[in-house]
Amino acid sequence: MTIGRKGKYEEWLTPDGLTRLTGWARDGLTNVQIAENMGVAERTFTEWIARFPAITSALKKGKEPVDIQVENALLKRALGYDYEETTTEIEDLGGGKTRKHVRKVTKHVAPDTTAQIFWLKNRKPKQWREKAESTVNIDTEDLSPLVELLKDE
Repeated sequence: MTIGRKGKYEEWLTPDGLTRLTGWARDGLTNVQIAENMGVAERTFTEWIARFPAITSALKKGKEPVDIQVENALLKRALGYDYEETTTEIEDLGGGKTRKHVRKVTKHVAPDTTAQIFWLKNRKPKQWREKAESTVNIDTEDLSPLVELLKDE
């Protein structure tokens, strides 16, 4: 490294650099993709995230609003929802005259079981995870004949 040369991370700590990081995070890029865009290794980028709060903050600022939008969309899909569909039909009356018919219909999207399961497994893992935890208590005295047998070998 040449004396007086700025570190590669410094360009990412400028307002422009931080804005780019925020934008990439908001666009849904993974840390691997962001590191690639920056021209650094993922490991280097991970170190910078830990070392520079401004980078961490920029990523959080970008990811947070999109995460909230996705959470809201998932919840909406899990619960089901109604929406209004508007269709416009043009009726030819002849002689160059037309009549416009606008029809509004309320439609229903049924709750999505997969979205419900996903939500519950992530929000209430103790109640909804698939693998039940179990503990096994072993009395070490019961193992003493086995230990002795292994010692003899």
